[in-house]
Amino acid sequence: MDRPANDLDIVEILRAVRVGDIVSGTITQVGRPHGAAVRLDGRLGLASADIGPLDVSWCRRSDEVIQVGRRVTAEVIDVDEERGRIALSLAATENPELWAFLKGLRPGEVLSGEVADVQGFGVFVALDDGPPHPVYPGVGFITIPELSWRHLDEVSEVVEVGQRVTCSVLCFDTYQGEARLSLRALQPDPFEEFADAAHEGQEFFGTVTKLVPFGVFVRLVEGIEGLVPLDELVSMPVETPEEVIEVGDRVKVTIISLDRDHRRVLLARKKADSGPHRLDGT
Repeated sequence: MDRPANDLDIVEILRAVRVGDIVSGTITQVGRPHGAAVRLDGRLGLASADIGPLDVSWCRRSDEVIQVGRRVTAEVIDVDEERGRIALSLAATENPELWAFLKGLRPGEVLSGEVADVQGFGVFVALDDGPPHPVYPGVGFITIPELSWRHLDEVSEVVEVGQRVTCSVLCFDTYQGEARLSLRALQPDPFEEFADAAHEGQEFFGTVTKLVPFGVFVRLVEGIEGLVPLDELVSMPVETPEEVIEVGDRVKVTIISLDRDHRRVLLARKKADSGPHRLDGT
């Protein structure tokens, strides 16, 4: 009779498993928080294994793919020794060519392609290299913030369908089977240029762009906005910025803090003296 497995047995088993290994087993439970539980073949069956709900398939509904008693072959995407858990992806073995292409990408790698679709949440790019996506118009995807360093009112300000683009790879999105890309990573960062020239105590005339409960945002120069906290807005106490200011107002502000790491500029309005309107701090 086989002795029951102990924690040391499971740790030794997990240490022999590598991310990227292809394993087989049987689905024992569906609908768990992790998607589906799998009893792997052989000694691996002593460790817990599961398929996350977003790792089941990129092109089919989960209930079409995972059913109790079904045999599956999946790729190991994570090994957690502390929890004694092996995380699996069925999408990897369902789309081996695409998975292999995406796994081979490295952050910072430069890819080119054509804008295939533009949505309110981002832009799909059909890449020149690699296989097509089984569902989406392109394997590459650019979120709105990664399109440009400057604020955008419309995606069409930067890209349109059919346009050729060259982007930097950010990461491989295993949930969607996409290469997350960035257009702005290949463009000069206007904040760095601004921070090189600006300093604490410098005064600017800018335009109020947004009111929030804790203050207002002011555009200092193109692509650079700073926050005036509510207590730095006027000398007298106010409960909301709407009491004293509106979007579109021209205001004179002083830099009180400049944070390169977080790309933030903190401003004060009440410390700025009155003077002629101008865009720079000279």
